[in-house]
Amino acid sequence: MKTSIGLTIALLLVTAVSSSAQRHRDPLTPEEVTQIRDTSWEPKLRLPLYLQFARDRLTKLEEVRNDPKTKDRAKQTHDLLDDFQLLYDEMNDNIETYVDRHDDIRKPLKLIVDADTEFQAKLRALKDAAGVSRSESDQYEFVLTNAIETVDSSVDDHRKLLADQEEQAKKKLLNKNPSKGTGVSPE
Repeated sequence: MKTSIGLTIALLLVTAVSSSAQRHRDPLTPEEVTQIRDTSWEPKLRLPLYLQFARDRLTKLEEVRNDPKTKDRAKQTHDLLDDFQLLYDEMNDNIETYVDRHDDIRKPLKLIVDADTEFQAKLRALKDAAGVSRSESDQYEFVLTNAIETVDSSVDDHRKLLADQEEQAKKKLLNKNPSKGTGVSPE
């Protein structure tokens, strides 16, 4: 009896873990994963990839929103916004890692600062879109609000970090060759 109860509990736990794991899919395609993996030590290559992948999700989102033949538009909008958010967060995590290593990320940071403004405009345009029913927008409102808040809070952080990096560069405190000594060479 105790064995069957223990087995039932274990089965329920496995089912719960596997179903929660299925809810969070990877926002990257296998090809994108390979590109990211191949640039792990090179922030000048890796950060622009995350930036491009996030931009691609917003471009795809615009296509979905503008295509009258799109089925389940609210779900696709939600999923693409979620993918954007995950990629943007991952980019920010990578920025933190490179800053902690004192890597010179001024060049990709300039691209990111410019993209932040673009992302803010696209996300706000979606929030203010006319002709969207309340029931449809309710399905993605939470993830849209999170994405807007994340980008908004990151804008100032990215600008400040770029200014800090410029100061550190003047003092020659930045690592300009992050892959040196790792056995990995930039392409």
